[in-house]
Amino acid sequence: MSTQTENKPAATRNAGAVKAGDGEYIFQLAELAGLDAGTGYSTAFGPVVEGERMQIGLMNKARGTGARPHSHPNEQWNYVIKGKLRVYIEGQEERIVGPGTLLYFPANKIHATVALPDEDVVFFVAKDLSHGIVGKAADGTMSGPHYDEGFAPKNED
Repeated sequence: MSTQTENKPAATRNAGAVKAGDGEYIFQLAELAGLDAGTGYSTAFGPVVEGERMQIGLMNKARGTGARPHSHPNEQWNYVIKGKLRVYIEGQEERIVGPGTLLYFPANKIHATVALPDEDVVFFVAKDLSHGIVGKAADGTMSGPHYDEGFAPKNED
C-alpha cells in the first residue's frame, strides 16, 4: 500500500495533493499529509488524492467552524462520517445533517457547511478535476472561514 510517495514527484492540480496512477493505486487516506481545502473561506483541512478526472479527500472541520457561502465550477459530493453539519445550498432551506448523509453540490451552486459546536466533523469529499479543490467565496472576498461565536482562533499578542 502507498503512503505519500516522496521519491516520485507528480504534477497535481492542488499543491500538496498526492497523484494516483502510474503504479500508485492504494492509499491510506487518513495517514497522508493534509492541505487547506478552502483557503480564504473555509476551515476544511485534510489529505487529497488526485486521479486523472477526480479528486478525493478526507476533510476535517473543527467544531464551530466551517465554510462561508462559496461556489466552484466543479460538482462536489460530501459524505459525512463523523459529527453534524449545518448545511446551506442555494435555493434550499438550511438543514442539519449527520453521519451517513450524502451531500451533492452542483457546479457553480452557492453553498456553505459549518460544523456544529458539539464536535469536530469528518467528511469524505469527491470532486471532478475540472477545477481544483478550492472554490471562491460568494461575496468575492477571501477574507477567511466562518467561525461561530466563541470559536475563532485566539489572537496571540
